[in-house]
Amino acid sequence: MSKAVSAVENNHAVAGNNAQEAAAIEGASNNDNGHGLVHENTLYAEPLFHVAGFPITNSLLNSWIVVLIVLALAWSLRGKVQRIPRGLQNALEMVMEAFLGIFDAVTGSRKKSLKFLPIALSFFFFILINNWLGLIPGVGSIGQIIKSGEEHIFVPYLRGGTADLNTTLALATIGVVISHIFGVMAVGAWHYLNKFINIKAFLEIPGKIMKDPAVILVNPIKAFVGVVEIIGEVAKVASLSFRLFGNIFAGEVLLASMSAILAFGVPIPFMFLEVIVGLIQALIFSILVLIYLSISTTAEEH
Repeated sequence: MSKAVSAVENNHAVAGNNAQEAAAIEGASNNDNGHGLVHENTLYAEPLFHVAGFPITNSLLNSWIVVLIVLALAWSLRGKVQRIPRGLQNALEMVMEAFLGIFDAVTGSRKKSLKFLPIALSFFFFILINNWLGLIPGVGSIGQIIKSGEEHIFVPYLRGGTADLNTTLALATIGVVISHIFGVMAVGAWHYLNKFINIKAFLEIPGKIMKDPAVILVNPIKAFVGVVEIIGEVAKVASLSFRLFGNIFAGEVLLASMSAILAFGVPIPFMFLEVIVGLIQALIFSILVLIYLSISTTAEEH
């Protein structure tokens, strides 16, 4: 009997503690001055849960949703392709023709444009949907409240994938690495790698020194240029990732600031602005990747 009474008392105590904690959270949420409740746009993505020790963040979850959307669209169109396009297929073919025209201006070759089209368009649509998905009501505003010390922190369930530097850094790294892979396949490993570590320049010195003594000075300079090329490749990754992240994150902060001033009416023009910015940033990223692919697959003498 005493054990049963003790268990009942413990249950009442736990229920009381939970009620007090819920009341504290509700009080923090309803406090006009906002004391105790922290809700801000952080530079990092917040983890929601862990799978085998791996943190699943709100931006990663948002990126998975984008992947599912792209796969669903691709699957739905896979069996509906017709020789005479209609409806959505007709619209998509118009988009493809427009992109091919833009890509031809970059590559100078329809053959290269068709070769790189799947890669560049994959980047474009993934980034575009990620950018626009972050503007949907509920993304960034629906979440959970987590207690951290004396504060209660609001963590949204979803956050724009491209507003997380980890996502943009991964996209930039993939784009640059793919350009190197295509470069090796196009001009050969030896010729391509000599652009960065110019062993060929040193090997040419003994054979040319009698005819052209200046080769002693010129070829080491060529080798040094290769080191500069390596720095340039790192700069490509940094440039791609920070440009996309900075524009999308700044847009989120801008919308949050406008909503804090007045939630009705004021944010609407800025949302249209962010729709355009999201489109432009996706296009810039894909075209830059296309430029890297085109340059890396061109022989050095050209």
